[in-house]
Amino acid sequence: MESNPELELAWQLVEYTGVNVFLTGKAGSGKTTFLRSLRERSTKRMVVLAPTGVAAMNAGGVTIHSFFQLPFAPFVPESHFGGEAKYQYRFGKEKVNILRSIDLLVMDEISMVRADLLDAVDDVLRRYRDRHKPFGGVQLLMIGDLQQLSPVVKEQDQQLLSPYYDHFYFFGSHALQQAGYVTVELTKVYRQSNAEFLDLLNCVRDNRVDDSVLRRLNRRCLPDFAAEQPRGYIYLTTHNQKANDLNAARLEQLAGEACVFRAESEGDFPVYMYPTEEELVLKAGAQVMFVKNDISGQHRYYNGMLGRVTSLSATGFVEVETEDGQQIAVEREEWANCKYSLDPETKEITETVLGTFRQYPLRLAWAITIHKSQGLTFDKAIIDVREAFAPGQAYVALSRCRSLEGLVLSAPVPASSIISDRIVTDFVGRIPEQIPDAGRMAALQRAYFEDQVTSLFSFARLSRLFHAYLRLVDEYLYRLYPQFLSSLKTQAEGPVKELVEVGNKFVAQCGRIMAASADYTRDAYLQQRFHAASAYLRKPVAALLSLLEENPVTTDNKVVKKRLDEASAELFRELRLKEGLLAWTEAHDFVVAGYLKCKNRLVIELSEAPKASRKKAPKEKKAEVPQDVLHPALFETLRAWRASKAAALGLPAYTVLQQKALLGITNLLPDTLDVLLTIPYLGKKTVEKYGDEILEIVRGYRRTNPD
Repeated sequence: MESNPELELAWQLVEYTGVNVFLTGKAGSGKTTFLRSLRERSTKRMVVLAPTGVAAMNAGGVTIHSFFQLPFAPFVPESHFGGEAKYQYRFGKEKVNILRSIDLLVMDEISMVRADLLDAVDDVLRRYRDRHKPFGGVQLLMIGDLQQLSPVVKEQDQQLLSPYYDHFYFFGSHALQQAGYVTVELTKVYRQSNAEFLDLLNCVRDNRVDDSVLRRLNRRCLPDFAAEQPRGYIYLTTHNQKANDLNAARLEQLAGEACVFRAESEGDFPVYMYPTEEELVLKAGAQVMFVKNDISGQHRYYNGMLGRVTSLSATGFVEVETEDGQQIAVEREEWANCKYSLDPETKEITETVLGTFRQYPLRLAWAITIHKSQGLTFDKAIIDVREAFAPGQAYVALSRCRSLEGLVLSAPVPASSIISDRIVTDFVGRIPEQIPDAGRMAALQRAYFEDQVTSLFSFARLSRLFHAYLRLVDEYLYRLYPQFLSSLKTQAEGPVKELVEVGNKFVAQCGRIMAASADYTRDAYLQQRFHAASAYLRKPVAALLSLLEENPVTTDNKVVKKRLDEASAELFRELRLKEGLLAWTEAHDFVVAGYLKCKNRLVIELSEAPKASRKKAPKEKKAEVPQDVLHPALFETLRAWRASKAAALGLPAYTVLQQKALLGITNLLPDTLDVLLTIPYLGKKTVEKYGDEILEIVRGYRRTNPD
């Protein structure tokens, strides 16, 4: 990454803290470059989203609505939708895994994200992560420039949402206001270098346009220039219809026969995401714009490059000459509509293709709308902003040009076109207050470290889930399971209560050690305390887990069963996660990156594992197993073997072999793999992986205990 203090601050905040970050800056200041670098370097698991299909394509991500399965309707906080039903999210296991394991959610072009959409995202994340934290505890990186294009709010949406929101910019989100955020502003502009042009752009951006600025700007007004059909210039206008009319008129003026190229699509690729025309009509001489980067490795063209069709045929041949005289034989390109998925081997987030769109990466480009130009850069442009209707529209259009010399105005810019929003102006004026200094940065880094330590050694959530489960058993199942209920109450008054108290005291002790340490991230004594506490606290967690595993409860009452299954599933997931994380910390120095990697892997594995409370009765082919331990010495040998395997893998012991499987092996003394497969809770994959080792342990026991 370039040596730039603002970029370095952004990197430090995203990578080494958990605070939400708003990364802003003028057009061409390197926001997109930072995102590209972040994706290559960061150790955090991230998902990149954007509000529109075009913006998502440019950012290399997917749309917010698509990823979170949100309807294109306003989201009213804490309300019902459609009169009866609340927003419903029916995610598959893979999507749930992603939601529970991501560390960082990146939202590009945040200026176009409405406050209610951000609150809808918060609603989804709370459902699948920590419901008590904004965005479920996920860190947000919001990238964009508020003085560019603003959110679109239809009149009917505005009427519905106005009672709940003072404005619709992203920073009006209730969840974001609760969570808080810091700001990093990139001030160096790379797109333009001319001092006069930069000054004019800054005046427009900052709403400092007076008669003097307008006179200087309108020197670039050449009313008859567009009529001369100058080569290499693109016409930027405010409305779609005007751009379409200009393109159609220019195409009609060309001699020769038009060729129509129909796109090919497969699978799920919505029309609103089409990157170019479904029916692309071209003639020789047509001015076109590439709408995709060249993926051949030859870098012949890029998204936004202008050219001219020199020859074509209905059979599918299209040749384009670029501004530097290069002749390119253009072939159809493919765009993919992707969803995020998990690699089953590496457990890393990957992308799965839902559908594809194949078309020539071109569109007629004598004219495009200013909205379509956001994120693009041009050497030459004719600009018409007389009918600008949105804040930031004029600035976006003018800032697309690299130089003042390449900018032509088709008509004078009126003062009415420079539209500003008082809310944005006030917000931008407060940005310096939101930029963290060195002291705040150090405090944020320490708070992030402490948050991860607290998440490990705090047992408040476990206690809350345990007591919810206990209440259900106590209220509905006390007659069926009186002894088990008694054991649960003993756990509540003893080990569970002690876990909460000891965990809280230990977190406070860690805070004192960190405060006194010169470098808490490398403090040997602190690490020793982490190891010792993990070993101590893991024992009661494992004991509670064993108690629950060995006493599955159920009921014929469907309503109660559903509540019981949900409560026990959450409790089992929390217990197993705690046991796995404590086992990892017992064996490793506590480094946040390693801890997060272990945590995310466990979250995924636990989501994929069968829920203990819903175990099905053994199939007929499974053997009957006596419930008493018939060979205690063998049982302990198998437990020791399982523990060593788990330690080597850095995983909880139950992921190697469940306790009931150990009991079956101990009591049935299998002597072949086939017999091993008849033991309940032993699957084919486990037998393939560990069967020979298990049989050797059993044979060794039988040799020394022939009776």
